[in-house]
Amino acid sequence: MTTRTSVDPSSSSPTTRFDSLNVKISNPKPQVLPEGENATPLEVTGSTATDKLVIIMVGLPATGKTHIAKRICRFLSFFHDIPAQIFNVGDYRRKLCGAQLPADFFDPKNANAKQQRSLACDAALQAMMEYLHQDGARVAAFDATNSTKERRQHIVRSLKDSRGVCKFMFVESICDSQELLEENIRKVKLNTPDYRDMDPDEAMKDFKKRRENYLSAYESVDSTDGPHVKIINSRQFIVDNIRGYLSLKVVHFVMNLHLLPRTFYFTRHGQSEYNVLGKIGGDSGLSPAGTKYAKRLAQFAKEHIAKTTDSDGNKVERPCRLWTSTLRRTKETAGFIEHYSFEHTWDNGDTIDWVQFRSKPRRNLDELYAGVCDGMTYKDIEQVYPDEFNRRQNDKLCYRYPRGESYMDVTLRLEPVAQEMERIREPVLIVAHQGILRILYAYFMGMDRREAPYVSIPLNNVIELQPHAYGCHEKRYCLMKKEEMMDDGQDEPVTSMPMRSTGKETVAETESYLPNDPVMNAPSC
Repeated sequence: MTTRTSVDPSSSSPTTRFDSLNVKISNPKPQVLPEGENATPLEVTGSTATDKLVIIMVGLPATGKTHIAKRICRFLSFFHDIPAQIFNVGDYRRKLCGAQLPADFFDPKNANAKQQRSLACDAALQAMMEYLHQDGARVAAFDATNSTKERRQHIVRSLKDSRGVCKFMFVESICDSQELLEENIRKVKLNTPDYRDMDPDEAMKDFKKRRENYLSAYESVDSTDGPHVKIINSRQFIVDNIRGYLSLKVVHFVMNLHLLPRTFYFTRHGQSEYNVLGKIGGDSGLSPAGTKYAKRLAQFAKEHIAKTTDSDGNKVERPCRLWTSTLRRTKETAGFIEHYSFEHTWDNGDTIDWVQFRSKPRRNLDELYAGVCDGMTYKDIEQVYPDEFNRRQNDKLCYRYPRGESYMDVTLRLEPVAQEMERIREPVLIVAHQGILRILYAYFMGMDRREAPYVSIPLNNVIELQPHAYGCHEKRYCLMKKEEMMDDGQDEPVTSMPMRSTGKETVAETESYLPNDPVMNAPSC
């Protein structure tokens, strides 16, 4: 049996280890992770901490610039621990000049207004420079129309004149689809401070006039501006002179983005046999209560997810996707969902024979692996591995189970899943596990990833998310209440991983249980 004795690395005493052959190995200078023993390094990237990048957005109003800038910054900060911040010139313009300015204010022939808009640009530039000079600052997105060569040259000169060295690239968004523009204006732009509480028809008229004013002086990005990627209707991409790890990472990511509205549905598997016993991990099947939930989920998918309302108010079928993990409990939960075929036309005009809710098991969605603790209860872990139990309590994000995974490990393997979710157009139902859904939920809800391990993802609930340029709408559906799971008289299972009380626990408006309820938040890794 392998034994190990360790000491404080600052001590002069050597660290010794005896392997299974009883060979004494001396290691007086062990490598120590700054994040702690058995932890995952937070930053896992291919660039150095000194690399800095400025992303300069370009495009007419309502072409999705802010949406793209926010998604880029969110992706880099959440999955790669690269600090990124957006500097929106419109925010500075509203501070200097007020909101709800008339369309004439954006007329390039209006010299006084042009000067005020230049002041707002310079104020945003100054704030961005101050941010980039901070230790650890890596990426800044300069979000504005930046619609003329003169303005873009001014920005580049300011970057070159500032202290420090940083790369820059332009990201231009072009959208000439009238249907998509109307949708973006109606759902996004009319809810911004510039048009809040205005009559919708008057707001739409004014915004279109504002856009025409920008269009009258608009100059598209070309090779004389510098490195850039041009996005045309989220289908065509022109990449020019892009180099470097961060810049290429941005290019790869934006090629997965689109401006169409999308909806995600998250649900944990139904109650499993291991949930009843309070065990974590494993590959058990569903309990009777879990099977009951699976049938209700199938009905919900058929009546709610697969249906939408057309412009005439009629319920019509829409194509939907279904993803599960490769573990038995998620596949059984999705097992009652109906599959049938119908003709579907993509937004590029291609027609296919679509299989509704065709199941796609993905190993990326498998639950966090608990290693030597797989199949144990938290009480077992506390008794058998008290040190490991305490380490995880102290840092749930970075703690890695012996021979298992950490939340950070899972975050890294979920990066391609998140990119595909950014890319797909159809609603997707994801039947997965608490740890997995916590990370995906935190990403789309704009939460710090240190909060992810504590997100409440209860059993028997479907979480509907609709990301948009300024946030993410959320709605929860409880398909089976806790009391129905207890009808057979069983005792409550062993509670999930104990959590220190924050003193802020409250019952959700649509739920009758606390976020740390031992049944609805049954044990998970």
